Amino acid sequence: MVAIPSEDVVERAEREHRPSPIDVHVGSRVRLRRTLLGMSQEKLGEALGLTFQQVQKYERGANRIGASRLFDISRVLDVPIGFFFDDMPPEMGGNQGRRFGGFQEQQEGFEDDTLHRRETLELVRAYYRITDASVRKRVFELIKSLTPTD
Repeated sequence: MVAIPSEDVVERAEREHRPSPIDVHVGSRVRLRRTLLGMSQEKLGEALGLTFQQVQKYERGANRIGASRLFDISRVLDVPIGFFFDDMPPEMGGNQGRRFGGFQEQQEGFEDDTLHRRETLELVRAYYRITDASVRKRVFELIKSLTPTD
């Protein structure tokens, strides 16, 4: 006789195979930052000693990123670890402006979908291709001077 799993067992198994919404969010933030830098999955993988397929799994949330790996990723992508948790929806435990331990980070520019536009990505890539830091700073100041003041 073959045992048929109960509905509870099947439902629990399905939940265990679905990525956590937090893992998906963190992975999407890794992808966002990597893309903003114009870095390929292959290049990120090389910097971390991983294959591009592993980076792909992290970005989809299929594989959970451990603390030490997240630390390494933050160093390679040049962002604080908290960046990966920014913009987390309240239903996932996110809370704008509040941070663990009472610390608060300033969040600028991450409140809308502007960063996901192709034009924004191309602009950021072009900006980071400017190798001279003083020229890059002058370009930054020029752009700021052209925007309306609040």
